[in-house]
Amino acid sequence: PPSYETYIPFTRGLSGPFDFTPGVFDLKLDSSMRPEQEARPQMTLAKALAIYVVIYSPLHMAADLVENYEGQPAFKWIQDVPVDWDTTLVLNGEIGDFVTIARKQRGGDEWYVGSVTDEFGRTFRIPLDFLDAGREYVAEIYADAHNADWESKPNNIVIREQRVDADMVLDVRLAPGGGQAIRFRPAAQD
Repeated sequence: PPSYETYIPFTRGLSGPFDFTPGVFDLKLDSSMRPEQEARPQMTLAKALAIYVVIYSPLHMAADLVENYEGQPAFKWIQDVPVDWDTTLVLNGEIGDFVTIARKQRGGDEWYVGSVTDEFGRTFRIPLDFLDAGREYVAEIYADAHNADWESKPNNIVIREQRVDADMVLDVRLAPGGGQAIRFRPAAQD
């Protein structure tokens, strides 16, 4: 069910890293090949990206066919997201419902945030006070589109950039079965 990834950080994830296979972009499998609905990933594309941060696995996978990544702007996330972290913060969460985790890149200045939800959409705010005070960042945001839904429109995603700092708060909207992935890079790198 879409809630599966909302349990892992609070259960198996507490004992350390483990093998998990995120990164499937073909979220609407051909029903003639696999008629059982349960066989496909029950998430949006934005949630598939957020899982790279939410679930700690230092061996990332790109679990889909190459042709499903070709021409996909969202693949940049998989190329950019680190595999190991210096700092981990749980920003919010309810076991089985939703969770937001922030992680600081090992040996670097970048932060990554992943938010995932169950089958219910939700909105909340994320204070950015974990960022370095007095420093401007560029937030690369991979978010569920306004009409995204894990059942009917799982691939609808919006990718945008926004300048932020530690004094700001981000408004987050997660679609049913959705998520959001954010990379915060120091603006000086532009």
